[in-house]
Amino acid sequence: MDRVPTGVIGFDELIDGGIPRGASVLVSGGAGSAKTIFATTFIYEGAKKYGEPGLFVTVEDNLKNIVWNMENFGWDIKSLEQRDLMKIYRMHIDPRKPIEPQIDKELDIITSMVKDIGAKRLTIDSTTAFSAWITDPGKLRNLLFRFSDYLKDLDCTTMLTAETSGGPHDFSAFGVEEFVVDGIFMLYFIPPHRSIFIRKLRGTKHDQKVHPLFITPKGIEINPHDEIMWSSIKQY
Repeated sequence: MDRVPTGVIGFDELIDGGIPRGASVLVSGGAGSAKTIFATTFIYEGAKKYGEPGLFVTVEDNLKNIVWNMENFGWDIKSLEQRDLMKIYRMHIDPRKPIEPQIDKELDIITSMVKDIGAKRLTIDSTTAFSAWITDPGKLRNLLFRFSDYLKDLDCTTMLTAETSGGPHDFSAFGVEEFVVDGIFMLYFIPPHRSIFIRKLRGTKHDQKVHPLFITPKGIEINPHDEIMWSSIKQY
């Protein structure tokens, strides 16, 4: 099976070398658990180390903050953008106007950007923002299913992020994302410690332990040889 390395130090050996090409993965966790850093690493290292063009789509953060956070790790974002190996885009949704037509327009823009650079990797950060646009649970679930189906047609390996309460059994923000993705990576933050657990990854014999995650001056690293006990991860 063709696999896509995440580029996160120490992590790919836990998932048999990488994510199955074309799969979709949900990276979920509480505030401060390093979800966005994990997702940006996937795009950045894909472009820099593996030569795979990637598109990072932010739903709620502004572009300056995203770029600043990346460059704070010493990442040369501008060089990759100039070579069409990496693009960063912010979705524009006005909650005062009908939502679905706006989402359709944004998906068309994302599709064009994917085609323009021949993107092999795509990140959407974060799906949690959808709840600010649609408050009806049924409509929100339908949107997420439709959104997921659309992304699968782009022929990219896709990483979505979602913010949860941070508890050990809290896998998604709306209780539906976990059913529309091929994998779930759970990130935990019990100050000052961070950790990661692979909830599922279809077609992969993956590790089933909780491992320490560290934010370093150059990005994030996983310690694949150390284990954290479940009892240390408590519900907020």
